Amino acid sequence: MLNIGPYKLHTVTAGHLGLDGGAMLGIVPRPLWEKTNPPDDRNRIDLAMRLLLIEGPDRTFLVDTGIGDKFSEKLNGIYNVRDAPLPDEAVRRAGFDPTQITDVILTHLHFDHAGGATGSSSSEDSKRTAMFPNARYLVQRRQFEWAREPSVKDAGSFRPDDFMPLYEGDHLTLIEERAEIADGIELLPVDGHTPGMQLVKVTAGTQTLLYVADLVPTTSHIRTPWIMAYDNEPLRTTAEKQEWLGHAADEDWILFFEHDPTTAACRIRRGKRDFERGEDVAI
Repeated sequence: MLNIGPYKLHTVTAGHLGLDGGAMLGIVPRPLWEKTNPPDDRNRIDLAMRLLLIEGPDRTFLVDTGIGDKFSEKLNGIYNVRDAPLPDEAVRRAGFDPTQITDVILTHLHFDHAGGATGSSSSEDSKRTAMFPNARYLVQRRQFEWAREPSVKDAGSFRPDDFMPLYEGDHLTLIEERAEIADGIELLPVDGHTPGMQLVKVTAGTQTLLYVADLVPTTSHIRTPWIMAYDNEPLRTTAEKQEWLGHAADEDWILFFEHDPTTAACRIRRGKRDFERGEDVAI
């Protein structure tokens, strides 16, 4: 746990998956990335699905929901999905009652981030409903509109069952650009990975934590050119990394990583040529 002002921050573990190492590291040659991200025999690197629970005095926020249970056995095998509880169970394992969740912040609507946003009420019921029925779900309007009509490149990452039941059930709150949703909790839109993805910034006094989602999915991606091939606009991702990692390095922010397989959070610094990893932070 980490305290930032009135907020208590907790890591919630929603399992692991495996994605192609070349896709995750883009133009970086395999002899470089395999040193820190060793692939399996199918060229997949291990990735966490790590959520953040922000416990406040009046509201409890959950950032992202993991992959959920909608994948077939075949797809679970392709993506090497394992040890992946539904987010309500993951929240219970972290010591919280899922009914306590008042706000679910969806950084974006790709299946490994929003897959657990909805679920079935029983194994016989195919109708999807909000996984956290007492919560409002917050996503950028531009991301929601993009998810409904994505590019050919991005289309395979969206599943309407993950988000349309939220919209149809009036659980979805569409955020218009940068917004402070509670005292010290701010949503920051970025567009290189997918239009309208949002980072989550928690600040009190001199302390700041930034949930970097797929802008910086692992600690390997701290280096500016290490950008995913999945990104829609890699040059835009480069500029966004330079902006937000610059703030993090200069102002001593903590970065929280959704996908790094072993490291939840760390600080960074400016090196001679690029950003460098600093000390790890326990959360």
